[in-house]
Amino acid sequence: MKKGLIIKDAAQVVTVSGFESKKGARMRDIGVIPGGSVVIEGETILSVGDFDTISRGLVLEDYHIIDARGKTVTPGFVDSHTHVIFGGYRADEYNWRLRGDSYVQIMNRGGGIVKSVTQTREAAYEDLVAAGLKRLDSMMRFGVTTVEGKSGYGLDLETEVKQLRATKALNDRHVLDVVPTFLGPHAIPRDFEGGEMAFIQYMTREVLPAVKEDNLAEFADIFTEKGIFELESSRIYLEAAKALGFKIKMHADEIYPLGGAELAAEFGAVSADHLLQVSDEGIRRMKEKGVVATLLPLTAFSLKADYARARDMIDAGLAVALATDFNPGSCFSESIPLLIALSTLYMGMTPEETLTALTLNGAAALDRSHVIGSIDPGKQGDILIHEFDSYEFIPYHFGVSTVETVIKKGRVVYSKA
Repeated sequence: MKKGLIIKDAAQVVTVSGFESKKGARMRDIGVIPGGSVVIEGETILSVGDFDTISRGLVLEDYHIIDARGKTVTPGFVDSHTHVIFGGYRADEYNWRLRGDSYVQIMNRGGGIVKSVTQTREAAYEDLVAAGLKRLDSMMRFGVTTVEGKSGYGLDLETEVKQLRATKALNDRHVLDVVPTFLGPHAIPRDFEGGEMAFIQYMTREVLPAVKEDNLAEFADIFTEKGIFELESSRIYLEAAKALGFKIKMHADEIYPLGGAELAAEFGAVSADHLLQVSDEGIRRMKEKGVVATLLPLTAFSLKADYARARDMIDAGLAVALATDFNPGSCFSESIPLLIALSTLYMGMTPEETLTALTLNGAAALDRSHVIGSIDPGKQGDILIHEFDSYEFIPYHFGVSTVETVIKKGRVVYSKA
């Protein structure tokens, strides 16, 4: 057995070095080492730099050596917002949207989140796990090494727990790390007797405590939106979640400028996500409280909506992360290459900012920037080898994955060859 792995003589090692999120202009500081090498021992990065220097004192026969000449080495991508476990699909709705049908019209046909709830409730646990494993395989081929997975397609105790147990099974069975988030307040199911406040009471009194008791989720999330869960009910839910010890994430200001970003700042959320309609005041408060702004351009693309103001957020000093929002309805795509293209071409982000947003800041959006998201000694050996000699090819080869090799915890788990 080899004791570790050495990536040798890469054209570039892009470290994105840091142990906390990078904010504002610092997102462009990605730490390029020309001709760099990386030593991983076990699951952990041991050293980074010039090969002759970092290999001094090592018995090279003890290491698997990858010749990375002409290649670029980066941290693994972190997809910090997905809905990876769900039953069924909604391909018909995509066609309806192309014909111009509105969200309300689709809902009236029995579509939308309600359809996914019905299909997820009916799905067998093992079928959910099997589908999730296949989705993780696809994400891995795009270079994702850590992924968040939300519940939210059950909207009742039994199915939310089923989703979260399936998410835990993905983490246990797949090489990728899967971080569980409870999103019980995703919508109000049609079969629920009562309105918004009654549903929030059900979530806070019955479902949240059960999820916490079985340690099924690290984060609690809510879809804070006009006409769904407004600020008053969101505040009640977040107070209960925080009191139980959950870390906070939020769907905020996606469709209407409700003030979700301000609420995320009030509760010290780890991240606020979507933010297509965020206000300047919301940006200011998020910066003050250190909330990561997680932007999801694939969803805006799919819905033909305006993109989030990434440029304004970065220039204001926020830490911006990027994620796919993979889900069965508004964004049935795990394509990191398309995400990168949209971020650079339509959200005004530089290649350097985009890389930081997909690595270190994505890790920060999962409260893991001290463990993953950069190539630093002491961190987990989650690393990508790209087939070109500069990180600039990652957005330049738009719509196509440049990932040649995926290394997870010091072990090669995918190779294009």
